[in-house]
Amino acid sequence: MRRLSLDTSLTAQSVRESIPRAESVDSEVTNIVSEIIADVRKNGTQALLSQAEKFDGIAPISLQVSDSDLAKSLEWLSAELKLSIEEAILRVRKVSERGLAKDFSVELGEGATVLQRYVPVDSVGLYVPGGKAVYPSSVIMNAVAAQVANVPRIVICTPAQKEFGGLPHPSILATAKLLGVTEVYAIGGAGAVAALAYGVPEIGLEPVTMVTGPGNIFVATAKRLLRGVIGIDSEAGPTEILILADESANPAFIAADLISQAEHDENAAAVLVTDSSNLIDAVESELAVQVPMTKNRVRVETALSGLQSALVLVPDFEAAIKLANLYATEHLEIHCQNNESVLGRITNAGAIFLGDYSPVSLGDYLAGSNHVLPTSEQAKFGPGLGVHTFLRPQQVISYSKKGLADVVAKLDVFARAEGLDAHGDAGKIRFSQEN
Repeated sequence: MRRLSLDTSLTAQSVRESIPRAESVDSEVTNIVSEIIADVRKNGTQALLSQAEKFDGIAPISLQVSDSDLAKSLEWLSAELKLSIEEAILRVRKVSERGLAKDFSVELGEGATVLQRYVPVDSVGLYVPGGKAVYPSSVIMNAVAAQVANVPRIVICTPAQKEFGGLPHPSILATAKLLGVTEVYAIGGAGAVAALAYGVPEIGLEPVTMVTGPGNIFVATAKRLLRGVIGIDSEAGPTEILILADESANPAFIAADLISQAEHDENAAAVLVTDSSNLIDAVESELAVQVPMTKNRVRVETALSGLQSALVLVPDFEAAIKLANLYATEHLEIHCQNNESVLGRITNAGAIFLGDYSPVSLGDYLAGSNHVLPTSEQAKFGPGLGVHTFLRPQQVISYSKKGLADVVAKLDVFARAEGLDAHGDAGKIRFSQEN
């Protein structure tokens, strides 16, 4: 990994230039995805089968996964994996249930009430990746939050797998079955987002209201291009981890956590920020030991040696915290003598992992938190996926004759000040035609 020394004169732009993320917007990719979307919209099933052959190496016999194939997938699960999946479902459901927003009502005067209620979206398409790795965990993160929000219709799209005869990976299907999600399609990539947005009548796929879930740059681009046709959670880019650590941190833990995120993708960003050059030396030594032993060594080495990854030395911890907030990482780990104090000064991060025994990988599976998180500085303005993603706050205004009478004169003043006299008249007419 490259070593980088930064001073205290940090700005958002200087941080972007020093630790550049992989490009999330690419004109060539945009053109390719636009063609894929147009093809799906025009040619439906034929387009999706051709795309599966091209990108997944196999065209599935049926794009819709049958109930029997969903049931058979459970036989593929080992007892240990089934227990792990069930435990993850339980934990994510508990956290999601506590995150449910509560309706409230405000009485502003006699007969003057505003109610805010939370209404689920009508339908959601959950995209589950299946390229370099398979993610039954992403089924859990998306589906459980949608179920707790009481979304009436939940659809899963995930790529066909050559190894399984054109069916999606059995661990994904089994997780869907355990969750009771029965509408599942062997459709991957940008084509899946287009199919969910516009529907595919030949296979009974009706359009959905919203599409959520992680994916590669093609999936993220499709979500961006189709935003407005569908709602989306975010345009997720390659995974990111930034670790804030002082000299008290355990270098072996830090090296392991950098490696764990680097194995996701060659473009993954793995960043350590510290005021201790001794810690950087120790982490470098640990990486030299651990990287050669990891299963996905080539991918890890590519990610760690990229410009998006670095061991960053700053003059003091004030600068470290400032850099973390400017970078606004997807995953932030804090390894300091006073973790809680540092936490209190963090404003921008998708999810925060405190201390030696809260690795990011725990959040990927069993922490109970959601692992679908904002990347590419989106943590500065947007949250990770959760039950809130699938709920819309909706206000209900209920005024009696007395309630309106108390403010109708002020309503008229406001309306005329804005040159919208009919607005005022709409209030006054209710009192000029007394029965």
